[in-house]
Amino acid sequence: MSSAYLYDAVRTPFGRLGGALAPVRPDDLAAGTLSALAARSPALDPAEVGDVVWGCANGAGEDNRNVGRMAVLLAGWPVGVPATTVNRLCGSSLDAVVQASRTVETGDAEVVVAGGVESMSRAPWVLPKPERGYSTQDVAAVSTTLGWRLVNPRMPAEWTVSLGEANEQVAEELGIARERQDEFALRSHRLAARAWEGGCYDPWTVEPCTTGVGGAGLRRDEGVRPDTTAEALAALRPVFRPGGTITAGNASPLSDGAAAVLLGSAAASRRLGREPLARVAGRGVHAVEPQRFGLAPVEAARRALRSAGIGWSQVSAVELNEAFAAQSLACVDAWLADGLADPELVNAWGGAIAIGHPLGASGARLVGTLAARLSASGGRWGVAALCIGVGQALAVVLENVRA
Repeated sequence: MSSAYLYDAVRTPFGRLGGALAPVRPDDLAAGTLSALAARSPALDPAEVGDVVWGCANGAGEDNRNVGRMAVLLAGWPVGVPATTVNRLCGSSLDAVVQASRTVETGDAEVVVAGGVESMSRAPWVLPKPERGYSTQDVAAVSTTLGWRLVNPRMPAEWTVSLGEANEQVAEELGIARERQDEFALRSHRLAARAWEGGCYDPWTVEPCTTGVGGAGLRRDEGVRPDTTAEALAALRPVFRPGGTITAGNASPLSDGAAAVLLGSAAASRRLGREPLARVAGRGVHAVEPQRFGLAPVEAARRALRSAGIGWSQVSAVELNEAFAAQSLACVDAWLADGLADPELVNAWGGAIAIGHPLGASGARLVGTLAARLSASGGRWGVAALCIGVGQALAVVLENVRA
């Protein structure tokens, strides 16, 4: 088997719920990133892309009917370019990267694009169909934006608690105090703001395709608050339980955005007209009880490191999706015990609490950020990992081929 290499990555700035990207359809957001990716590699003929593997968590509205294929068509790529859409909830676009890398490694395609999209602003309400026609019963519209919906009654109640309540349980079990969560959130905003000011994201963040309906000129992540303070975060009320620790300030916000990654074999370098940035060196997946999903990245990363044949002491950059500060801290604590050298290696350019978490796009953002950080620092090994609702996690190890 050959190796799979990451040649480029792009993403839109991530918008807040109801913010600048809310008027933009998710298939247009996705198409815009494909167009930008192709424009950055002029030597690439999109007709030579062997497959597009796209992530999307909801798929209940304008992102229905294989949004990856819709994006290919809307981007104006040849109709002969195939595409599929995968759904592993928050891990969808990281799963897309995993699947794309395997496609390259097996030789099934020389060039594959992976990525993902989510518009949580535009996620629709849905009505279940009645079991019998002409029902006289009231029917409630269900939001598809986030979390459990239309739950099968055979599911144990402890599995179907809200994502926030699940992380309240993690914080309680592991003794992760509110103050520590707020401190982590403040760090996320400060580091993200510093990274934007330092130009870290400029080379690969592209203005969204807005089709004339808004979002034009959005050049930075809309949720980053450089002026937030520890006092402001401490003043926020708990959201999920009275006297709890999780607030709107120490959890990732609902967001809109898209991200894409260009993968290929070593031989694809000539076709793409560019040199690779990193090699996909290891992958790991893990599952736990649904309410403990926030802890699943611990083992997923361990498996990815074993797959790559390295240990935590060799890792110089980590990108962990900050779904909640509580679960992020739990993962970092476990990795430090495993041998991670320094907690400051995690999310050095900020994380999802500040940047945002458009579910289907976050995994590709993590991989793109990790590759950029390795290139900037000269470090050799990096890990991207994220937790996934209903009790799963994925992790990928990248090797900087220029180190």
